[in-house]
Amino acid sequence: MKKTTKKLLALLLSAVLLLGLLAACAPAANPNPGSSGNPGSSTNPEDDPLINNKETIKLTIFSQTANWSGAQTGWAATLFKDLFNVELNIIPDTDGAYQTRMEKGDLGDIVIWGTNGDQYANAVKAGLLFDWEEEDLLDNYGKYIKETFPKALEANREISGDGHVYGTGYALVDKAGQHDTFIYDWGIRWDLYKELGYPEVKDLDGMVDLLAKMKEACPTGDDGKNAYGMSIWSAWDGNLAMYPKALASAYYGYDELGYGLYNSENGEFYDCLDPSGPYVEALRFFNKLYQKGLLDPDSMTQTYENMMAKVTNGNVFFSIFDYAGSQLFNTQKHVDENKFMCPLVPTDASVVVYGLSEGGNDRIWSIGANTLYPEKCMQIINWLHTPEGAMTIWYGIKGLMWDYDANGGTVFTDLGRTCYFAPTTDLAGTQWTSPYSGETYTLDGTFNDGKLQANNITWGFGAENPDSAAGECFHYSTWQSFLGEAQNDTEKDWRERVKADGTQAYMNTVNYTTVPVVSTYHEPPREAELELKWNQVKTTVVNGSWNAMYAKSDAEFDSIVAKMKTDADSYGYEDCVTWCRERAAEKFAMQEK
Repeated sequence: MKKTTKKLLALLLSAVLLLGLLAACAPAANPNPGSSGNPGSSTNPEDDPLINNKETIKLTIFSQTANWSGAQTGWAATLFKDLFNVELNIIPDTDGAYQTRMEKGDLGDIVIWGTNGDQYANAVKAGLLFDWEEEDLLDNYGKYIKETFPKALEANREISGDGHVYGTGYALVDKAGQHDTFIYDWGIRWDLYKELGYPEVKDLDGMVDLLAKMKEACPTGDDGKNAYGMSIWSAWDGNLAMYPKALASAYYGYDELGYGLYNSENGEFYDCLDPSGPYVEALRFFNKLYQKGLLDPDSMTQTYENMMAKVTNGNVFFSIFDYAGSQLFNTQKHVDENKFMCPLVPTDASVVVYGLSEGGNDRIWSIGANTLYPEKCMQIINWLHTPEGAMTIWYGIKGLMWDYDANGGTVFTDLGRTCYFAPTTDLAGTQWTSPYSGETYTLDGTFNDGKLQANNITWGFGAENPDSAAGECFHYSTWQSFLGEAQNDTEKDWRERVKADGTQAYMNTVNYTTVPVVSTYHEPPREAELELKWNQVKTTVVNGSWNAMYAKSDAEFDSIVAKMKTDADSYGYEDCVTWCRERAAEKFAMQEK
């Protein structure tokens, strides 16, 4: 079906919908949501049936980054129904979903790509993505994107390779020279660290020693169950086991690339199975923790939610990630008990932090070519690219969970702060009166379940928020309202010792490596023969990595790593590494240019 034909069909459907307006009981969706300009509408939104729909539209979001399957629920479902009169259904990329949808020729209404590589390129070649410049879609329904992120659109034009624009990357900024927030914050239990006399942590071995001492000082969590140095999970594993890969990035400042790590400062590539390389060194760190009883033995089989509960209950002393450490542990209960998790970066580490680009990063927002509602999809994506839309993705509903104060600074509401730092907070019975429609709703579910489950962002978390008159970034740790007095004596002690008033300020004083975004870089498709080898190697590396982390001795660890290399070689590991080295050289050349 040609797009023009589909457009006519959509217009006819809209006309039919309009015939039922007089009988409709539901309030009209607000045609002009957003706080910045006129982000979500055409010139005359009240007269535009394509976005001012009076009957509810059901949209499918196929998202390669989603960890959720099914209808969007909770507060986000309520908000999107009120703003756009839509119901969203999320389809993750599991069980061959991408291939199945490609074969059917229908990817969905809104399509979110985990990377701008071969699968995205194949969808472009197959004509399965909607051209944002066709029929003035971007001009009429994506004005905020067009005016604010022109370089992101041009980057997508180049990536797509056919001269057309099908989307935008993620983690955008509206002006150059910014880097993202530090998600690798090396958060530890500072109350225990202080109790132990502030021992020096020079390297990874020093961190193992520190965690062992913490275990001796505090063997159990709030619930009386065993406490561990770290608790990790496997659900986010990719080509490599996620946590060892992330630790290598957090310690060496290298970025993940295929079956290894990439040094953006000189273009070098370190394959993951080099016995003296950063990935194996990271595996060895986790094995040392395991042998000392400091790695949660449930790590390989537990869910992300299981880990969250353990950190929140004080069963974990350390996390390299802020979202899996300090953001979970620093509850009001722990604040009141003078407990606090704060960053402590080893002196030999060079933490990776990712640059932000006007061209965006590789997770792409796009629209399926076969949608009957391209205008509605564009309206929604456009709103999500406004500051209010971006803030909603992270923090929830404006006015209910966050807002701007009289000076234009960003603030949490009491509810919003509780929800952000305790995402499992139950919102059942919470009422919200929409400033857009005037309707009052009673929310349900937890804050975490209610978040937009498509799982992608628009603005970079560390980007400057143009709606903040105080010049703050989107990340809460830069808000003046958040950087007030220390929350308890433990945090006060940390601030005095590191001479910083917040995590991001501290992280900017340690050794770090900024990985620049190369917006126009994308991985080329791999030949079928290499792809077969790639997938066999992936299974070998991920399974072998977990076996190595759970080794009972150093000798067993070395044996497992050696066998992993032998098995991977038998499947064509060296061919995979050659491909990765070529990509590293290509990326570095584009970066230098």
